[in-house]
Amino acid sequence: MENGTRITNRTLPNESTVKVLLIYPKFPDTFWSYKYALKFIRKKAALPPLGLVTVGAMLPEQWSKRLIDLNVTRLTEKDLAWADYAIVSAMVVQRTSSQEVISTCKKAGLKVIAGGPLFTSEYSQFEEVDHFVLNEAELTLPPFLSDLEQGCARRFYQTSELPDMEKTPPPLWGLIDMKRYASMSIQFSRGCPFNCEFCNVTALFGHRSRIKKVEQIIEELDILYDLGWRGQVFFVDDNFIGNKKYLKTQLLPALIEWQKGKKGIPFNTEASINLADDEPLMEMMFEAGFDAVFIGIETPDEKGLMECNKKQNKNRDMVDSVKCIQRTGLEVQGGFIVGFDSDTPSIFQRQIDFIQKSGIVTAMVGLLQAPPGTRLYERLKKEGRLLGQMSGDTDGTTNIITQMDLQALHEGYRNIIRYIYSPRHYYQRVKVFLREYKAPRFEASMDFQRFMAFFRSGIRLGIFGKERFQYWRLLLWTLFRRPAFLSLAVTFAIHGHHFRKICKLYLS
Repeated sequence: MENGTRITNRTLPNESTVKVLLIYPKFPDTFWSYKYALKFIRKKAALPPLGLVTVGAMLPEQWSKRLIDLNVTRLTEKDLAWADYAIVSAMVVQRTSSQEVISTCKKAGLKVIAGGPLFTSEYSQFEEVDHFVLNEAELTLPPFLSDLEQGCARRFYQTSELPDMEKTPPPLWGLIDMKRYASMSIQFSRGCPFNCEFCNVTALFGHRSRIKKVEQIIEELDILYDLGWRGQVFFVDDNFIGNKKYLKTQLLPALIEWQKGKKGIPFNTEASINLADDEPLMEMMFEAGFDAVFIGIETPDEKGLMECNKKQNKNRDMVDSVKCIQRTGLEVQGGFIVGFDSDTPSIFQRQIDFIQKSGIVTAMVGLLQAPPGTRLYERLKKEGRLLGQMSGDTDGTTNIITQMDLQALHEGYRNIIRYIYSPRHYYQRVKVFLREYKAPRFEASMDFQRFMAFFRSGIRLGIFGKERFQYWRLLLWTLFRRPAFLSLAVTFAIHGHHFRKICKLYLS
């Protein structure tokens, strides 16, 4: 870290080899797990634990490392007997599995080191953890390693500073089995220029968009490509367009150049809806290989947007903005919230109407939750309206005392997901999307994996599924009207199967 040097594998002198397990707890069944969709392509998880494989690259080079992602494999007694330390990183939605993992490791006699969003916000709930390395590891991991070497490691390592991402090393991808994952991930930036009341991104990473250099991103992509990866790559940035100037003048031109001479690698990411205001930026993203973007829509109600300080969404025709982005070749996936103080019973039908009209096929709807560290959390704490921990999931739960009657809110939420993910309305929404979507820069070829996914979906959904009529009707419509999107239509059908499974879980 000194003198602006980049963090790399470092050697701890006069130290015997340390054996460490990097453990990623299991996700519950959620919309984003894609558990039931992944079965069609014989994958175990949607994404690898990017944070842990990056931390693995920051650990001393001579340490022996094993990564155990409980979403793709088991933690065995042999693993526990081998290790000296366990490093656990998790998000809030992995809380239950994290508790189980930590208890298992402690019973096996391992020292437990914990970091990541869950522990940064809820460290007081994990008494069995020996060392907390919180906030961003570029700043808190080096002093921990130094103290560990000296035999005087403290329990807490925290900082309010935000590191320069130019010091972040490439992830240690050799720790994972890529064949188990549907997509790889990469991070270009941290932070978001906006200040939505309910969002903990700025609480964790600040408002300034901190970025990696182009050379770092190209190096990371080269590593993935050289390892044989040819599938989708997800830029995990909370707002990819936080620094538009750098994107348009540096990164996107470099990505466009990188794609030349290669089998096209599709990218997707997250961004704010003001992306729709910058046509050159959208066109460059499309040219670079981006084909999808997740956007926090939240609510079509202006009062709700004002309440949560979602300024970038206000005073615009959001349906038009969504369609503008999708006509450029970027599928919009959307996040939606009900339960704002200003919400009235009409909000449920308004959300349904917006989702159906906009053609947002992947629409994640949840109740408002208050994450620790957010302005919403602090406001509701002062008002005495907090109800314990948030779930971190779009599962129809909330940790706040809502202005709307809670039973009415729950029923309204259930009505939304019951409607938008019913076969009839879901497949109808797919058609709305496909009518206007521009063919992606890199079209998916019908390889063996996609052929088998189509074959399995034809049996599972087209013969035995309750939606078999809608399934075949969509495929025939696509074949005659938008034949270039046949593979995408099958993908949406498979995703719909997963979403209905999750809806059934939430509605039970």
